Amino acid sequence: LSLSLSLFLSLSPSILSTSSHSFTLSSHTLTPHVAMATVFVTVGTTSFDELIRTVLSEEGQSVLLHKGYNKVVAQVGGYHGDVAKVEGFAVEKYDYKRSIKDDIEAADLVISHAGAGTSLEVLRANKPLISVINTDLMNNHQSELANQLSLDGHVIAATPQTLIRQIKEFEPDQLRPFKPADPTIFRDFMTAVVIS
Repeated sequence: LSLSLSLFLSLSPSILSTSSHSFTLSSHTLTPHVAMATVFVTVGTTSFDELIRTVLSEEGQSVLLHKGYNKVVAQVGGYHGDVAKVEGFAVEKYDYKRSIKDDIEAADLVISHAGAGTSLEVLRANKPLISVINTDLMNNHQSELANQLSLDGHVIAATPQTLIRQIKEFEPDQLRPFKPADPTIFRDFMTAVVIS
């Protein structure tokens, strides 16, 4: 080892880290420890088999693995189809639970149906979101919402047919943070109306 590297290693017994891997100092050698970068997938309270089938397919898992994710936690609704097995990739799934807040908080990326409630919950948690439009729904408000949020730079809008491509192209830093509306504006307006 060079003198400067030896000095650095002797003075820096701390953990060196990158976004998805950490390296610990062990006898002056760097040993990688792979962190579990997690994707949370949710269909909400409806069925959206095409979304689940796409993400849990061999291609879906392989693309996520290539992007640095190695685990999916999926709220699958009534989906009981096949789940591919990809080496180095873990899949946990469940039908429904009372709250998905903890799953959202634990995720590094959320891939969700484009429902308003779930989209808002994910955006409030400041998590990167790929919002997948269920094109089988009639009077599809999901399309309007996802496309507007995408135009505003807060989410990536996709359909099941474009999801793999969107994951391949996705970079979390391309999204703008979502700032919820200030509730005091409405309160102050109503106060002014009532007082006048």
